[in-house]
Amino acid sequence: MDRAAIDRAAEIFCAARLARARIGHLPEDCRPADEADAYAIQEVLNDRLGAAGPSPIAGYKIGCTTAVMQTYMKIAQPSSGGIYAHTVHRETALLRHADFLRPGVECEIAVRLGADLGPEAAPYTRVSVAEAVDACMAAIEIVDDRYDDYRSFDTPSLVADDFFNAGCVLAAPVTAWRAVDLAAIEGRMAINGAAVGVGRGGDVMGHPFEPLAWLANAQAARGRPLRAGQFVLTGSVVETVWLAPGDAVDIAIEGLGTARAVFAAD
Repeated sequence: MDRAAIDRAAEIFCAARLARARIGHLPEDCRPADEADAYAIQEVLNDRLGAAGPSPIAGYKIGCTTAVMQTYMKIAQPSSGGIYAHTVHRETALLRHADFLRPGVECEIAVRLGADLGPEAAPYTRVSVAEAVDACMAAIEIVDDRYDDYRSFDTPSLVADDFFNAGCVLAAPVTAWRAVDLAAIEGRMAINGAAVGVGRGGDVMGHPFEPLAWLANAQAARGRPLRAGQFVLTGSVVETVWLAPGDAVDIAIEGLGTARAVFAAD
């Protein structure tokens, strides 16, 4: 895919995101054919949205790392996207449902890095990335169905547009995470007080640090490091729930805290 096509695709996504407009299929001449094309577009999009005023990338999300989400999305491999600083909330978020096109939520384990994971030290494993983890925490990923019909979209196009991400709510960081069995802990999500899903840390590729290693290696292959201070959402342990105006979302993960988001109707 040449640079002109990459720029055109990124501009289409950027304009739609800034206008909060629905996105149709990309034109054939700038539609990504594979993951390499998708991430090339995503990098330009991240730079353009950051330069347009909202904020720079503060962290990353990884989607489709659990069987429940791979089945739901019909996508068998992990996919990542950027998370912008202005969309990151701490512990509790009061949001407007109307600020999204079709908001949804997921329940995840997040990690915050205390050291860089750069290309020079790749390849990474679950064990080696653990040395760079400063804190772990529960997190709500906020996703947005920005598409005319996402079920008919090709996966590379979804990846190019940050794979649905629209922000997150992070619980208080737990720096004593080594005392927590991250594979065994349960995560639960409730909407308006009613339970809607439960999963375990081990549902995430066997351990939440496996997707972190996957992302560090994927970034390294593109010559881009993960930086100290950035955070990574490792994938939802429950199926995505799409929200109605006024819905309140609560998640709790054993040993890693709680987070809440309210999507006000006005």
